[in-house]
This record gives sequence, C-alpha cells and structure tokens, in this order.
Amino acid sequence: MREQFSCSKSRTVEEILTIEIKPGWKKGTKITFPEKGNQEPGVIPADLIFVVDEKPHALYKRDGNDLVVNQEITLLEALTGKSLDLTTLDGRNLVIPLTEIIKPGTEMVVQNEGMPISKEPGKKGNLRIKFDVRYPSRLTPEQKADLRRVLGGVL
Repeated sequence: MREQFSCSKSRTVEEILTIEIKPGWKKGTKITFPEKGNQEPGVIPADLIFVVDEKPHALYKRDGNDLVVNQEITLLEALTGKSLDLTTLDGRNLVIPLTEIIKPGTEMVVQNEGMPISKEPGKKGNLRIKFDVRYPSRLTPEQKADLRRVLGGVL
C-alpha cells in the first residue's frame, strides 16, 4: 500500500490600497480594485469593491448636489431683517443678509455654495436655506396695542 501526501503552502500577503475620496462623491459611488480579492491557486482573484456612504451632518443635509439647512428666526427678525452667519462644510464663514420679509416656509437659495460636483471641477450645487419663523408665545396688552398701531394699516 502506498500513501500519497500533498503539501500545500499558504502565505498571507498584505497590500495597502489607497482610496482618494473626491469632494462631492455621492452615497453609493463604487471604487473598484480589479483582482484584489482573495486569491486561490488556479482561480482569478475577485474584484474588491468599496461603496461610499455618507455620514450625517449636524447642520446640513445633502439633496443631490445641493445642501439644505433649516434656520429658525424670530418674528421680529423675519419682519425687520438680520444677517445670517453660517459656517460652510469647508470652514468658510458666510454672512447672508436677510433684507426682505421672511414668511414661514420661505426658502432662500445661495448659488454655488452646495456640494462640489465631482464631474465638473470648480462647480458646486446650491445652498438652500429653509426658514422657520418662531412666534412669541404671548404678548402683553401693551405690546398688542403697539403692534396694532404699527402694523394696523399694513396687514
């Protein structure tokens, strides 16, 4: 009786793969490294595929290439105006003057301040600011009389 023994060698090879995430890449973007998957003798290695996901931001929400931010302002600010200070995702400070009367549900669009468009270098989506007007919870009789006097002919 004759016995046969087969001897196979196995070795682990480490390789560092670098992914350069480009500004503006959307959730679901796939990065493929051809034939970098598990290797077995006589078998072509599979592709290694990474899929981009998005981490939620505390202030901004992405909508395609646009960024959306909800901004609460007081009734006084809605009627008389103010300067809105926002810090962009890339750390710049935007000062946006509110000079028109802001009604509840108003949306203001700031051109070219959204997400970078990865296939069009230098171009960005828009920043959309959605306003919620905070009304006072109560007014004194004197305040009501003053408002009637000031706004009586306007409303």
